[in-house]
Amino acid sequence: MRRYFGTDGVRGSVNSDLMTAEFALRLGRAAGHVLTKHLSHKPHVLIGKDTRLSGYMLESALCAGLTAQGMNVMLVGPVPTPAVAYLTRSLRADAGVVLSASHNPAGDNGIKFFAADGFKLPDELELEIEATLDDLPPLPAALDIGKAVRIDDARGRYIEFLKSSLPRDLRLDGLTVVVDSANGAAYHIAPHLFEELGCNVISLFDKPNGYNINKGCGSTYPENICKAVLEHNADIGFALDGDADRLIACNAKGEVVDGDKVIAILAEYLQNKGGLRGGAVVTTLMSNMGLARYLKDHCSLDMYRADVGDRYVLEMMRERDCNLGGEQSGHMIMLDHNTTGDGLMTALQLLCAMQSSQKPLHELATEMSLFPQHLWNILMEKKIDVLCNSKVQAMIKEAEQALGDSGRVNVRASGTEPKLRVMVECENQADLESVGEALVASLQAYIPSLMG
Repeated sequence: MRRYFGTDGVRGSVNSDLMTAEFALRLGRAAGHVLTKHLSHKPHVLIGKDTRLSGYMLESALCAGLTAQGMNVMLVGPVPTPAVAYLTRSLRADAGVVLSASHNPAGDNGIKFFAADGFKLPDELELEIEATLDDLPPLPAALDIGKAVRIDDARGRYIEFLKSSLPRDLRLDGLTVVVDSANGAAYHIAPHLFEELGCNVISLFDKPNGYNINKGCGSTYPENICKAVLEHNADIGFALDGDADRLIACNAKGEVVDGDKVIAILAEYLQNKGGLRGGAVVTTLMSNMGLARYLKDHCSLDMYRADVGDRYVLEMMRERDCNLGGEQSGHMIMLDHNTTGDGLMTALQLLCAMQSSQKPLHELATEMSLFPQHLWNILMEKKIDVLCNSKVQAMIKEAEQALGDSGRVNVRASGTEPKLRVMVECENQADLESVGEALVASLQAYIPSLMG
């Protein structure tokens, strides 16, 4: 049973939950001991972070714990999560750590580990670290501690890595791009990347102050890029989240292009150039039925559904030897380029698809029709497993039977919050609303009785 690590590392509210300096110090010591034990040389670990004020506190504490346990540490400062995955491989580190709570507000933070290959740390190592946290080993001798150094050119290394993924004949000169960096980790990377590629850049929310990450901006507020695209007559808009591992796009008409449509565009682009493996794309239980139909009818591709979370998408991609997967929320994983979701890499590949097809984004996005879909969030007093309750299951089954083959229902617990997420999808909007609202009302009336 896990006590600390969730689906995306350790996460919580700063100075409460687990996100304290004391916990970060202990976690550093535990991780340092476990990782050192499995290596025959003095290990190196790379630490990156987003722009939250708490990142400095947690970075210092984690670094102290790791070096106290004998690990050398490379500090790369504020960089996107996918940059940490890349730099861990590029700089030959034995592990990477990113301090971020992704799209969550500034008061939250998290600690996530990568293995030397840039993939997330294996479950067995996370469990070993958890066990060590509760029984810390003795400290090594005074001269066996590690040292910490700062890597000053991490930003430039990552920009060059992103540019190296592009065909040499790709020309972006004169393209007007709106980019919203969410006052997050890509604030000093995204605008410069597109400028170096010849774009006219309209940069939004690129002035972090430690408190404003994701605040009214980024991938969960796409209306900002939609408005700016129309105001500046731009060709395309991109909105990142706080750690820049997800992307939401906007076409020249000011219309949002979500993750499902981006997956469809990238799948067809990769298939046409012979670069899609596995004859399939991996998505999640939340992905639209319209995407599955488009991939099958238009591209002759299968669509596999993983549990919600980029971790599970990645696991299924590796199991089925697929190189493209993603989530409706904007996480896109392209294993030919990086080992985790990468918002800026997704943006560049989307531009490649536009150039290859000689079509603007609004034309590419309209080739796939989405089924009407709605997501309800039911807030609970505390985080408990209500889905194992037989009456809750009966309510869900009744809704599924009402929709039949024309729709589907997905109810899941949030991985990070005390919420139940209810997604209903149907070809007919009226049926969606009536069935969905009835299910949500029944759940809201019954769940409080389970809180004890």
